[in-house]
Amino acid sequence: MPGNKGPFYGWWIVLATFLCNVITFGCAFYSFSLFVTPLQQDLGWGRGDVMAGFSLYFLVSGFVSPQVGRLVDRYGARVVMTAGAVILGIGFLVLSLMSSLWQFSLGYALVGLGSACAGQVPTSTVVSNWFVRRRGTAVGLMASGVGGGGLVLAPIAGAYLLPTFGWNQSYLVLGILCWAVIIPLAVLVIRTRPEEKGLAAYGADSGGARTSGPTRPRQGVTLRMAAGTVTFWLIVVTYLLSQFAQVGTIQNQVPFFEEAGFPIAVTAGALGAVGLGSALTKFGFGWLCDRMQARYALAIGLLLQIASIIILMNVKADSPASMAWAYAVAMGLGIGSWLPTMSMLVSSYYGMGNYGAIFGAVTIPYAVGSAIGPLAAGRMYDAAGNYDGVFVLFLVFLIVSVATILAARRPATR
Repeated sequence: MPGNKGPFYGWWIVLATFLCNVITFGCAFYSFSLFVTPLQQDLGWGRGDVMAGFSLYFLVSGFVSPQVGRLVDRYGARVVMTAGAVILGIGFLVLSLMSSLWQFSLGYALVGLGSACAGQVPTSTVVSNWFVRRRGTAVGLMASGVGGGGLVLAPIAGAYLLPTFGWNQSYLVLGILCWAVIIPLAVLVIRTRPEEKGLAAYGADSGGARTSGPTRPRQGVTLRMAAGTVTFWLIVVTYLLSQFAQVGTIQNQVPFFEEAGFPIAVTAGALGAVGLGSALTKFGFGWLCDRMQARYALAIGLLLQIASIIILMNVKADSPASMAWAYAVAMGLGIGSWLPTMSMLVSSYYGMGNYGAIFGAVTIPYAVGSAIGPLAAGRMYDAAGNYDGVFVLFLVFLIVSVATILAARRPATR
């Protein structure tokens, strides 16, 4: 009935998905680089061998995302996220017991599969289903968990787990954490659609009140219809190129600043500032998407990233520490744009009827760019001995991304 007391249940959904993203991204993405040196020292692997695990994680996560989206649309997020948490834990268990590269690859392939099932595809689907009004704000709060994972779990893993337990037991702890947090939240809190609780979406006709009788069909186009629009491919190109540049920059910022002669305190502080900025501005860009078209919000985020690359291109051996902080602020503010805008572009252009499948398909170029960017930057650095060409390439890709997303108008299919 309309007089229900207490907060709208959708806000509990937002909190649960926020926490799931903190654990998923904190354990799988942000903690990865902390294990690189210990694995090299203990197992004698090359850095390229270890970084290949990062690429495999992203590629598996990306290429299974469309199918994950279909499973969410068909069976619900509760089932998919629970299965994802189980797979994540098994992947970390394999990593804790490994002694060879094929086991390392298997472990991160499982982590990539589990992350896809527990991460941004189901969480964005669920939150988008629960909100019509203030959807951008709700998605932004959910997406803040991505940056929150780096802000919370990366320092814990680096300052406590690895020095105390070593890499193998630390992997085990991360796996147990995935089981202990995500599974209860998925089973007890997550509901894919408000109708499962007898409610309407926030801002729908009944204002979030309980509903009776048959629910209205969910409107939207199929993945095939979406892929038949020019707008879909403009979005694909935007995320492929921008993530190539964004993740390529982030994964190489520490060695770049170290070679430029910046103190380790400045380098580490800048890395933390990027993570903090990402966590805060994911909410900010979600809020912004409630007040302007998502393509304009994404363009703003990309322009901030362009500014950060220009700053890096002007860093010299005698540059003041303020340039590192200026870069960190610009990049941190800019990278918060990708998840809220991706979610809002899909829901506003193609509807919610097949949101999971379409969002999962857009996740592929995001993952491919994220996987290849750092490797390409490393290869270019090895060939040239500097990052000059790398930053020029990143700058060009980001400029093209701004042009493609601004050209991505609402398709006629909608």
